[in-house]
Amino acid sequence: MSGFLAGLLVAILPLLAAGFWLGRRTARPRSLGGLGTPVEHATFQTLHTASLAAPPLRAGLTEETARKSARGLRSLLGTDALCLADEKDVLVWDGVGAHHRAEIAERLAGPLETGRGEAFPLHCGSPDCPVRWAVVAPLTVDDRVHGALVACAPRESAVLVRAAGEVARWVSVQLELADLDDSRTRLIEAEIKALRAQISPHFIFNSLAVIASFVRTDPERARELLLEFADFTRYSFRRHGDFTTLADELHAIDQYLALVRARFGDRLAVTLQIAPEVLPVALPFLCLQPLVENAVKHGLEGKADKCHIRITAQDAGAEALVVIEDDGAGMDPELLRRILAGGGSPSGGIGLSNVDDRLRQVYGDDHGLVLETAPGAGMKITARLPKYQPGVHSGARLTPE
Repeated sequence: MSGFLAGLLVAILPLLAAGFWLGRRTARPRSLGGLGTPVEHATFQTLHTASLAAPPLRAGLTEETARKSARGLRSLLGTDALCLADEKDVLVWDGVGAHHRAEIAERLAGPLETGRGEAFPLHCGSPDCPVRWAVVAPLTVDDRVHGALVACAPRESAVLVRAAGEVARWVSVQLELADLDDSRTRLIEAEIKALRAQISPHFIFNSLAVIASFVRTDPERARELLLEFADFTRYSFRRHGDFTTLADELHAIDQYLALVRARFGDRLAVTLQIAPEVLPVALPFLCLQPLVENAVKHGLEGKADKCHIRITAQDAGAEALVVIEDDGAGMDPELLRRILAGGGSPSGGIGLSNVDDRLRQVYGDDHGLVLETAPGAGMKITARLPKYQPGVHSGARLTPE
């Protein structure tokens, strides 16, 4: 289902459900509590109920999420009972008539297999049972049935059949969004792994070669560099959380630069200007180090004289503004655009597209990298990091909200 259809369904559902809800409630007048006309009151109530039922479903269809959303969905439909089922069994029953659970479970096989809704009478020996009819509406994501929504009522109702179908489609949209969240999580995790694989081989080889060169001539220096190397690789390959703090990322960069300086000596000069108030800001793990590595590579590439790298992190109100500049060879802007588009380059662009993609996925397209460069003019990379973003904090995992 396309994003347009998903948005359309989300937009249409409250209107359909509001009409159904209003039809039931106008037969039984009640106080509007100062919320305006009956139509406005019904709309407000429907939107509020839908907003309460949606968040659990964004985590997928499980027994826990079904339990948390079932009451809101039943209220949305105004039915006496409602249950949610996955492909195997009924996950939750909300309302009266729970003794029909086994009967419902047996009748789900057909709708789950065909993906078509079904309505049928319920058989019950209790004369006081208020539910006599059930409507099954399949829950589908990408044309595959994930489960079913079942609404139970005292009698057959064409309005309930239509309303249950619309609510089921709305639930399906939430489940599709959950799938997209899960896909996004797996994508970002894969990109972090790819970035580690991209950076590690040449950096590890060069670092160990530099450390080995000091083993006999300066054992104490070799020991210090080995500790820096161990701490940096431990940080780079850590397993807890997909976000870190700016302070931790800058500390890892300092360790990386210590190893680079040991290799290039006086050819590399680095200036850091960091505002203390931005150090606690959370950001995607291993996000700035690839930018610094890119600056080192392109700053020293093709130059015999000294390269200067400047790293600044400033407080910019609701954001932290991080800028990484080098005075190296620079790059053709057209080549840079291809790199950011994922085209790659045989000699550069270490991690640039990876970092740009992750920043956009976490914060939105407005927070992609801003790069300024030209041949012979060096490169300036700017990253804008919001100080607060839902779900982004040090040690957090990339899981759907």
